[in-house]
Amino acid sequence: MLHDLLSTVRGPVFFPGDAGFAEEAAVFNTTVAHEPRVIVGATEAADVQAAVDFAREQGRSVAVLNTGHGPSRSVTDEAVMITTRRMAGVRVDAERRTATVEAGVTWGQVVEEAAKVGLAPLAGSAPQVGVVGYTLGGGVGVALGRAYGYAADHVLSVDLVTADGVLRHVTPDDDPELFFALLGGKGNFGVVTALEFGLFPVNELYGGFLQFAGEHARAVLEAYRSLTAGAPDELTSSIVFLHAPDLPFVPELIRGKLSVFVRVAYHGPASDGEALIAPLRAAAPALADTVTTMPYARIATIANDPTDPGTSVEHFAMLDELTPSTVDAIVELAAGGRLTLVNLTQLGGAFARTPERPNAVRRDIAFALFALTVVPPGETLQRDVAEELTDRLTRQGSPKHPGYLSPADATVQGVRQAYDEETYERLRAAKTVWDPENMFRANFNIPPRT
Repeated sequence: MLHDLLSTVRGPVFFPGDAGFAEEAAVFNTTVAHEPRVIVGATEAADVQAAVDFAREQGRSVAVLNTGHGPSRSVTDEAVMITTRRMAGVRVDAERRTATVEAGVTWGQVVEEAAKVGLAPLAGSAPQVGVVGYTLGGGVGVALGRAYGYAADHVLSVDLVTADGVLRHVTPDDDPELFFALLGGKGNFGVVTALEFGLFPVNELYGGFLQFAGEHARAVLEAYRSLTAGAPDELTSSIVFLHAPDLPFVPELIRGKLSVFVRVAYHGPASDGEALIAPLRAAAPALADTVTTMPYARIATIANDPTDPGTSVEHFAMLDELTPSTVDAIVELAAGGRLTLVNLTQLGGAFARTPERPNAVRRDIAFALFALTVVPPGETLQRDVAEELTDRLTRQGSPKHPGYLSPADATVQGVRQAYDEETYERLRAAKTVWDPENMFRANFNIPPRT
């Protein structure tokens, strides 16, 4: 069977100890270490099929390496891992306003190609984030999300290798239940080899970030709270509390200090956007203000997410509203120094509306909070302030979101909380049909019915 795999796959195959094995399995968050039985570097859908067939015959699970910043579970030596970075084809149809991408494509590629014909995707905050994994969790866009919804809401078709090794073209007309489950159900139903999704006629927007000194954290957060209370759907925004490390490579302006960033993107006239954020500008003296009319192709500058891998512990909380106690908890723990980053994103708007082609992404979340503690090399985490913050802001059994799950949520109950009861039962039914043996379990798993 191993000979069949090696003779069938066009891409490279790596085993533990091989040169390049560790590099092939590396992820952005280095707290995760993958040690699969074998890695198949897929170059086409046929390679994915061969890997799935091999895993099924061996009774092994299948894991797909994630890209970008999203957390993942460590993969053990019982798994067959598939990497898709070599599947990097992008095709934009300007007339139909669509893009078709292979499994390894990143958002930076799509933004660049779409911009050539005056179109824009619902891209993530960083250009190196993978399109497929982002979209299967919903996909919260940094610039147009509240105007148009989740990236998953605009998927037209999915090419998928299911547990039987068959490559299927899934549409909402041909198989509405599988299509529903794939978008929001993450990697539970097969290996996606390509996506087709809609694009939007957007060339530019009014966006950027405002940076403030940490001493103004409460005033800025209160101003942001007021902004979001009446924000139109055309405004997508987030607020970030960053305690930068005291290291030589960090700019002196923020080194070892708490800074507050408000990130905004307004899809409308710049004059209207300027009026909307005027109270933010008045809340405190800005250390930096980059908000201006910009080409959509430059949306990565709104977040300026890090590009180098690091070691961090991450937790998420979903909030119904920004209460005074929420403000107190964020300011108190963000200013303490041990919590590296808090990112609070407003959802609502089009995120709350049912899309034309229904999917499994939940709609009842007003704000998503992401808390992260960086663990320097050679040190251990003495106090998980990120978890302390999310525990203070939520109660046991609080709703979660499929696009915001940490390794700590990778339990049956943790995953179940990412869906309402009806949606979860639909997902389990689809899992029972398409993956009854739970081959795709090295993930945030939805088990089949027994």
